[in-house]
Amino acid sequence: MSSTAKKLVYTRDSGRLTFEQRCFYEKNGYIVFPRLVPLDLLERCSKRFDDIASGVVDKGTMTVMRDVSDRKAVNKIQDITHDDVLRQYIEYNPMLDVVEAVTGPNIVAVHSMLIAKPPDSGTNSSKHPPHQDLYYFPFRPADRIVASWTAIEPCDILNGCLFVSPGSHLAEKLYPHDYPTGANNKFYHGIHELPSGIKWVNLEMEPGDTVFFHPLLVHGSGVNVSNRTRKAISCHYAAGDCNYIDVTGTVQDAIAKEIKEIASKRYSIDNIDYTDIWRFRSSCVRGIRSNL
Repeated sequence: MSSTAKKLVYTRDSGRLTFEQRCFYEKNGYIVFPRLVPLDLLERCSKRFDDIASGVVDKGTMTVMRDVSDRKAVNKIQDITHDDVLRQYIEYNPMLDVVEAVTGPNIVAVHSMLIAKPPDSGTNSSKHPPHQDLYYFPFRPADRIVASWTAIEPCDILNGCLFVSPGSHLAEKLYPHDYPTGANNKFYHGIHELPSGIKWVNLEMEPGDTVFFHPLLVHGSGVNVSNRTRKAISCHYAAGDCNYIDVTGTVQDAIAKEIKEIASKRYSIDNIDYTDIWRFRSSCVRGIRSNL
C-alpha cells in the first residue's frame, strides 16, 4: 500500500468513490453530489411530510416538531425510518453506494428526518447554531458514521442553507454543546465556544443535490429571511458493527438526559435505557446488523 493510500482514514476503497472524491471528503469532511436523488422521489417525500404535518396521515412512531416561536409551523418530522414512503429515500441505492465508502457493506440508518425550515417569525428561531452531529450519537467509531442531507427545495443563503467549516473534523474533537441564548427549537444545541479562526462555506443546493458529511464536521444553518420554506430530507448512517458507549459524565451527558426525559414521558417508561431509544429508531438498510 502506498503512503498516500495509508492517509485515507475516513473512507475505504470500496469502489464506490473515485480517488479524487475520497481525497476531497478526507480533507474537507463533506462532499456534494449534484442531482443524486431523483425529483419524483423527493416529491413523494414532500407530499408525505405535508400529509403527516396536516394530520391526513397518522404520524405513528414518528415525532412531529413545531417551531418554538410559531407553534402552527411544523418544522421537522423525525424518526422517519419506519415510514413506507419516506423510507424510499433512506434506502435509495445510489445514495447507499456513497455511504458504503464510509461505513462498509453493513449499513444501519440510525437517525432520520425531513426538515421544512419555515420563514422566520423574527426571533431567529429558524437557525440551527453551529454544532456537530456526533454530540447526539452514543455509538462509535465516529469515522464509520456519515450523514446524507438532500435538498427537496432550492436551498440558498436567503432561506437558510447549510453552512460547513471545511476540515473541522480533522481536530477529531467533540466540543461541549448547549442551547444558545434566544429562541431555540428543541434539541437545537450549539457549540459553546467555536475554535478560533474557523471559516465557513455556504452550501447552496438545488433539489436532488446531496451532501454527505462526517459527524465531527462543524456545521449549521442560517435564518430563513425569505418567504419560502426550505425543505430537505436527511439520514445518518452507521456501520452495523459500531459499538454503543456510555456517555454519562461526558459532553454528551446533557443531551442524553434530555432525550431520555422526552422518551420516558412519551412512552410512560421510567428509567428508559438510552441505547434502547437508539435501537428502536434505527433500521438495517444494507447487509447485516450486528451491534446497533
